Amino acid sequence: MLKNSLTGKQKSFLRSKGMTIEPVVMIGKESLTPTVVQSAAEAIKKRELIKVRVLQNCIDEPKDVITMLAERTDSNLVQVIGRNGLLFKRNFDKPKIELP
Repeated sequence: MLKNSLTGKQKSFLRSKGMTIEPVVMIGKESLTPTVVQSAAEAIKKRELIKVRVLQNCIDEPKDVITMLAERTDSNLVQVIGRNGLLFKRNFDKPKIELP
């Protein structure tokens, strides 16, 4: 997916959807392991939009970890607030979210 291929209106729409969902992927003290990346990729494929939480015991900076996860899963980083981030990747086979 192209980096920053979402318009401002689309990001705003996804942010409003993201307010109601719970974090699916938790990143702990091990930081970004291949297992975390794999589980995030599977969750994104299923749901298209996921919330990621970086726990307090993570040694890395939350924004850096979430940005790295977005790169490794080839998804769009919609938003980072504190220790939470939203990732989006369109599933062309079975789309669940219709972007404006």
